[in-house]
Amino acid sequence: MSLLNDRPSMARRAQPQVRGIRQTMSDLHIWAGLLTGWFLYAMFLTGTVSYFKDELSQWMRPELPHQATVPDPAGVARRIANELATTAADSPQWSIGLPDARNNVASAFWRIPGAEGRRAFKSASFDPDTGHKVASRETPGGEFFYRFHFQFHYMPVLWGRWLAGFCAMFMLVAIVSGVITHKKIFIDFFAFRWGKGQRSWLDAHNALSVFGLPFHLMITYTGLVTLMALYMPWSSQAAFKTPAERQQLTAELSAFIQPVKPSGQKAGLAPVEDMVRQAQARWGSDKIKRVTITNAGDAAARVSVSRGDPGRASVSPQYMLFEGSTGRLLETRDHVGPAAETRGVMYALHLGRFGDGVTRWLYFIVSLAGTAMVGTGLVMWTVKRRQKLADPERPYLGFRIVERLNIAAIAGLSIAMAGMLWANRLLPTGLPDRGAWEIHTFFIVWGLMGVHAVLRPAKKAWLEQLWLATAALALLPLLNAVTTDRPLWRSLAEGDWVFAGVDGMLWVLAALHAMLAIRTARHSPQTRAARRPAPLRTTPSSAGKSA
Repeated sequence: MSLLNDRPSMARRAQPQVRGIRQTMSDLHIWAGLLTGWFLYAMFLTGTVSYFKDELSQWMRPELPHQATVPDPAGVARRIANELATTAADSPQWSIGLPDARNNVASAFWRIPGAEGRRAFKSASFDPDTGHKVASRETPGGEFFYRFHFQFHYMPVLWGRWLAGFCAMFMLVAIVSGVITHKKIFIDFFAFRWGKGQRSWLDAHNALSVFGLPFHLMITYTGLVTLMALYMPWSSQAAFKTPAERQQLTAELSAFIQPVKPSGQKAGLAPVEDMVRQAQARWGSDKIKRVTITNAGDAAARVSVSRGDPGRASVSPQYMLFEGSTGRLLETRDHVGPAAETRGVMYALHLGRFGDGVTRWLYFIVSLAGTAMVGTGLVMWTVKRRQKLADPERPYLGFRIVERLNIAAIAGLSIAMAGMLWANRLLPTGLPDRGAWEIHTFFIVWGLMGVHAVLRPAKKAWLEQLWLATAALALLPLLNAVTTDRPLWRSLAEGDWVFAGVDGMLWVLAALHAMLAIRTARHSPQTRAARRPAPLRTTPSSAGKSA
């Protein structure tokens, strides 16, 4: 009788379970996040730092003096143009970046005649007060982290950007599938539980995801849009076939004018200062960012004065084009087409350069939460599966690979970034290719952390690297005080908020890593107790037979 009663339940158990949309999206969310999570973490963290790349570049060049006020852009453009007329007289193109509230020096690059590729340009920094080249240590500054976050390093630029786009697509899939999977995601945002093992990691992941969900969607999608011409070039290739049409496309997307064939007739360059003054009268005295001069000294010379990004919710080009030999205004471009303007708005939203300091801090904080979101997702994968291991002390190979990559990608990256800043202060200033060696130091330290993560037990590796990151970050302001004449107390006294801000932020980040190290030390992995075999159930008839 009991066997007959059990048949319907056995039949129900034998039927395959139909997976719903949430279960399917959960698998998609897990694997889309895991397979590219280590790249995404590095992209998010270096991208977060890049919101203050100009300030970080100043900190990495302590020889450059603090500028209490921003010098007049028109006078700076005149002085540097005069300097380039001597040092780069044979160059067909000069491009002068003017100082602003976030940059205490002017910069310029110029084209080398006959050279191609990356070697076709030279660059230098200039003192805005004198127009002469400044003597400072060679360093990539914060620009390295900005470039790394979307094109990586030690590989062709196009390959790096394709890899970044591939990871961004996975990130977009992970965000959408995550929203579908977690039906209580907004409720869990207000129900964070400390010290609950896997539950705490899931709560942290959910809270960080909801906190910046609109930002995470925006930053991922706009990141893809900024490189859409690389990923989908077919439309522009079909629409713009002739050189004239391609030149029109360039004008829609960039204020960077290409040099035309010189006329061969010599003519002096009209005062650049007067051209910048006209642009200031149109856009504002502090809104000028770049002056580009082509074929200086020739009758075919052209001068473009470009508007900067601050105060505009678009990076679409706005510039005034002048005839270089006479200073006559040839064209004023204040608007672009709808497609180019849409692209410009998307680009501006991604870069965040349109806002003031408060806006940059908001970008930084929410982007840092996005970094933590990716990191907690990676850690949660191992925490969740460790509970299901038959022998947690001897996990399977795939688990070990993910666990060690997590340690190197999360804690190791912090140490590598701090290591680059240490190299900035300790490498000899006269070292050949010094800037490249700062970058090499970054990757050498990161590689050593990967080796350390493999050789040490997982928990000890986490603790040792988190405490090492804490020490490396906390001691950097002290190293700066010993190796430069810009210690924190002097920066505060002189109102140098760039140096004081970087030093203070290093201590904040050190405290954050110390907190993570303490939490990791207190964490004890939870494992499920082995299930006891169910007792053998006997029926009266079977008992009688056995008797």
